[in-house]
Amino acid sequence: MKLAPGYLSPEDQAALVDALRAALADAPLFTPTMPRTGKPFSVRMSNLGPLGWVSDAAGGYRYQPTHPVTGRPWPPLPEILLKAWNEVGGYALPPEACLVNWYGAGARMGLHQDRDEADLGAPVVSLSLGDTALFRIGGARRSDPTRSFRLASGDAMALLGDSRLAFHGVDRVMAGTSTLLPGGGRINLTLRRVSPPVG
Repeated sequence: MKLAPGYLSPEDQAALVDALRAALADAPLFTPTMPRTGKPFSVRMSNLGPLGWVSDAAGGYRYQPTHPVTGRPWPPLPEILLKAWNEVGGYALPPEACLVNWYGAGARMGLHQDRDEADLGAPVVSLSLGDTALFRIGGARRSDPTRSFRLASGDAMALLGDSRLAFHGVDRVMAGTSTLLPGGGRINLTLRRVSPPVG
C-alpha cells in the first residue's frame, strides 16, 4: 500500500471540487443497491471516465459506459486525476473509471475487496476530499487482522502489489473536520483500470 498524505494542495482540492460540481450536474449522484437483496448502500455515487461501476439487485456489481438513471455517457476524467494516477499509482495504462463516492451523515463502507476488474495487476488509486475518514485495511482474507488510520482531505492512497486485493472499508466519517465542502461530508475518488492488458 502507498500513502501520500497531503498529496493535493488546498488549491488543487478546491479546483477538483469545482470540476466535480460540473460533472455531477451531468451525471448526478445515485444510490446503488446490493445484488440479490436490493438493500441500498449508505453512500451515494457517480462515475467519471469511459466506464462506471454500478450495482443493483438485477445485474449485480459491474462496469458500464452509461449512467444507470440518465442513460448518458459518464463525464470525462479531469486532468488532475490522470496526473494522480501516474504519480501515485505509477501504472503505464490509463485509468478507465473513477468512482465518486459521497459520504453524508452516518455513511460508511463495509470491508470489501475491489475485484470486479479484469486487470488486477493495475493499482486502485484513491483521493480524499472533505471530512476525515477512519479507514480500515486488512489482508487478502476477510478474517485477517486489520488496522485503521485516518484519511484527511487531500490525502492520496494506492492499493498495489500484495495490497491490491486487501479487504478494506470506511468505519466512519468525522463530521466537521474540513471546511472544503460547504455542506460537510466526504468525497472519495477511486481510480481503476478495468480492461485486461493486451498481449
